[in-house]
Amino acid sequence: GASASARVEPTSVAAQHVLVAYAGAKDAPKGVKRTKAEAKARAEEVAAKAKAGGDFTELVKTYSDDPGSKERMGSVGKFTKDKMVKPFADAAFALAVDEVSGVVETPFGFHVIKRNQ
Repeated sequence: GASASARVEPTSVAAQHVLVAYAGAKDAPKGVKRTKAEAKARAEEVAAKAKAGGDFTELVKTYSDDPGSKERMGSVGKFTKDKMVKPFADAAFALAVDEVSGVVETPFGFHVIKRNQ
């Protein structure tokens, strides 16, 4: 049978993300009081807006609770798979360039990831 063209996984990707944290999540900012369920619903809203063509950088400014990347428009820069928590890395590496992920759960909360390169 004809095999589907094997997709070559890159050694590193660059991505932006929105992190929606909740009270009790790892490294959650002090001011975050929302529950895990509220955080997931908020992240789903971000994913829906991003997939509908919303400006990802604007979504970061509005929704992200990650102080480290928020200043850089949500960019986490270029990274290899072993540099990120597994669910985040797996999701980012599965995306095509400019594609946006669904909601990805990690110990830090819920992420929506956009691959930049």
